[in-house]
Amino acid sequence: MPDLGDLCVRAVEAAAGGEDVEAFAEESRHTRVRARGGAVEEFVFSESRGVGVRVIAEGRLGYAYAADPDPDAVPELVARARESARFAEPDPGNALPELLPAEPMPEIYREELLGVPFERKVELALDLERAAVSRIPEVRKVESANLGDSVGRIVVASTRGGPLEYARTDAWVSASCLAERNGETQTGFAFRLSRAIADLEWEAAAEEAAARAARLLGGQKPRSERVPVVLDPDAATSFLGVLAGALSADSVQKGRSMLAELVGERVASEAATLVDDGRLLEGMAAAPFDDEGVATGRTPLIEAGILRGFLHNTRTATRGGGRSTGNASRAGYRSVPGVSPSNLYLEPGSLPAEELLRQAGRAVYVQEVSGLHSGANPVSGEFSVGAVGLRVEGGALAEPLREMTIASTLLEVLKAIVALGSDLRFLGGGIGAPTVLVSEMTVAGT
Repeated sequence: MPDLGDLCVRAVEAAAGGEDVEAFAEESRHTRVRARGGAVEEFVFSESRGVGVRVIAEGRLGYAYAADPDPDAVPELVARARESARFAEPDPGNALPELLPAEPMPEIYREELLGVPFERKVELALDLERAAVSRIPEVRKVESANLGDSVGRIVVASTRGGPLEYARTDAWVSASCLAERNGETQTGFAFRLSRAIADLEWEAAAEEAAARAARLLGGQKPRSERVPVVLDPDAATSFLGVLAGALSADSVQKGRSMLAELVGERVASEAATLVDDGRLLEGMAAAPFDDEGVATGRTPLIEAGILRGFLHNTRTATRGGGRSTGNASRAGYRSVPGVSPSNLYLEPGSLPAEELLRQAGRAVYVQEVSGLHSGANPVSGEFSVGAVGLRVEGGALAEPLREMTIASTLLEVLKAIVALGSDLRFLGGGIGAPTVLVSEMTVAGT
């Protein structure tokens, strides 16, 4: 099997005069096990290997890709991309970055993950389900108990330098529990990730999922009012997922961002600092360089409430006369780079979540929101979404609340942040948040 680096070098060697050529090669292996009802409901194993080639000539871009090509087929791949470029419209943003060595991140790769047998992964998924349904009497079922892992390697080379490469391993578990009482059913979800299966806190995930489901039983609709709101890290992360689109320079340049004209202005409270950091080891998307070979790093987007800038790849940076922030992202070797966060997170505060509950007084704790991506306007930031949670009384969680709606705008929420907890957590997608105390939001029920 030809080495990915060799394939990339062959592509660069096939460049013609006056054109830039880039090769992006990727190989990955994924496993996922889903358990339910004491049995394996689904077992998925997949492997992927391929090369994508960009050719840029006179501002025109062409792209072609192939799954696991032979070395002799790579020059033909470059020729296909070159032919594609002939029919493309010129764009001043079509450019390749200089490929400079990035500081290695050996911590993101754990070789021992490769040796974990399939049988062990199945056993852990079943153990996860058993643990989830054995802790609380009302929790006897799961919607799913999942274990997954991946091993990947990326290589990038171009007429501007390289090859550069890195490898990464990821492992995760998730549990979605069902709590039942008197015909009522509530769900609770928990997620844990690590670099190796041996480090997964699967028992903690099972316990948390069960507790989150059970504490919602017996909920009532709240009356409609404006009250302080405490956002669970899961709920806060959902809001950041919508905000991420507005922080993309691609959205800004297409006129699709509510933040487009606000750089240098206050868009959040002084308590809020929002950062994207591709080198943060705790984040799921940590990597030494992005998907076009630009070194990752810490990019402050909002500092103490002030909007500082946006996320860029080379194309948006070239169009805007700036520099890439290392946020080029591909769906795989079959696609050209777009822009997306690496590890996007609200910087945590110094207080435990329990202290935020005490500060909140009489408030609503939002454990989970639903329909946010369809119920939020990405341009205006307005949203009205369903939520479940609990009342906060006397500095502690009280009776559960259900069938409620919370409504506001993303900018109003950012500006109303009073304090952030110390419990920063990353969920899937490389987005993380701690518990967040918001001074006031509209909660509608009865």
